[in-house]
Amino acid sequence: MEDSHTISLPWGQEPIQLTLPARWRVRGILEPRALPPVSDLAEEVWRALAAPVGSPRLDELAQRDMRIAVVMDDSSRPTPMPLILPLVLAELERAGVSHSQITLVPAIGLHRAMDAEEINRRAGVDGLQYENPNCDDLQTMKNLGITRRGTPIWVNRIVAEADLVISIGCIEPHIIASFGGGYKNLVPGVAGRLTVAHNHSLNCTPQTFNMVGQPIDQNPMRLDLEEAASKVKGKVFIVNVILNYAQELVAVVAGDPVLAHRAGVQCSASLYGVPVTAPADLVITASHPMDSDLRQGVKALANTVRAVKPGGMIITLVKAEEGVGVFGLANRKLPVGKGMLRRLAPLLVRFVPRLKLNGIGEEDRFFLYFALQAMCRARMIMYAPTIPAVTQENLPFVDFVSSPQEAMLAAQERFPGAADVLVFPHGGITYPQMGVR
Repeated sequence: MEDSHTISLPWGQEPIQLTLPARWRVRGILEPRALPPVSDLAEEVWRALAAPVGSPRLDELAQRDMRIAVVMDDSSRPTPMPLILPLVLAELERAGVSHSQITLVPAIGLHRAMDAEEINRRAGVDGLQYENPNCDDLQTMKNLGITRRGTPIWVNRIVAEADLVISIGCIEPHIIASFGGGYKNLVPGVAGRLTVAHNHSLNCTPQTFNMVGQPIDQNPMRLDLEEAASKVKGKVFIVNVILNYAQELVAVVAGDPVLAHRAGVQCSASLYGVPVTAPADLVITASHPMDSDLRQGVKALANTVRAVKPGGMIITLVKAEEGVGVFGLANRKLPVGKGMLRRLAPLLVRFVPRLKLNGIGEEDRFFLYFALQAMCRARMIMYAPTIPAVTQENLPFVDFVSSPQEAMLAAQERFPGAADVLVFPHGGITYPQMGVR
């Protein structure tokens, strides 16, 4: 095709090449900032622990007679936990803390419990006592009141009553919470289903359904979870990492769960927020580096949906090496077909926050709300070859195609003339900063 544009998108060992018509204008190939990894991970962790933000050092906070809860994110997150947790334990040992004082609590939220082998592999250490939080068992939780936004606060009792809580996680752009990390390991990480349900519902509005990378002071759900998590008895100390798009560690922040988190957010935003002056007719995005499964891969769509014009189109390429993953919405067939859903979406989206849907969890309720909002905005096409046909039928919000070329043909039919195009090769982690030059 004479004077055509060829773009390359990450896809395992062999990138996918797409050819765009010459009449289309590629306004930007929007890459995250290429920040090299630290030369010595352990040294970077020690540096953060030695100079915590807004908090005394961990070896000053910890005492010999304390009950200590260490909350770690689960394996769906890219945090290099086996390299970090042993260093945190070494800092506690220096303060005279024994392993018998420590309980490891995985931040599984509403997901299934982790078994002993999974926990030990994730932690990188053996022999620590642990407890899986159970979001549906209020006997294992403690009620800490209610937030100003009306969220009932139920938190795992081990964490709620600990004298010191150490939270280890990752700060990355997040569709609903603006960014991960900070207090988020506690709420929703070890919170009750009632807490998660009300907290998530706060962002089921047209103004807040997509908050990825948005200012935290404008995010009601994030502010609410921080208020809820701050009610635990003990001091909370975070150790949060920031990774580049190759999943290499570039920085560690430690200390106060709000002040240290905000410092890490600045770093994460500088890596993954890309300026976009105006939305485009067509957005092409790939799931990298969130290539593990469909639940992670759809972040490429969620992160970039603000970059498409109303009535436009998004093409998303999802690697999903392990298939669907933990994605409840993909396992349930909706009672209406794609055509009817498309017509009803503007009406249904108003009622989703209040609908009683058997088998739909609280995270999936938010995903449903998001999907309907996105469906109202643009046509969504997805290439995800590892996803079974039955699962594709359960997700009528998007049009699945059998090849990238089929996606391009659909786009050319939609835009036979000129079209503005934005490309996000690492859409799983990159988001548009709209209106920024």
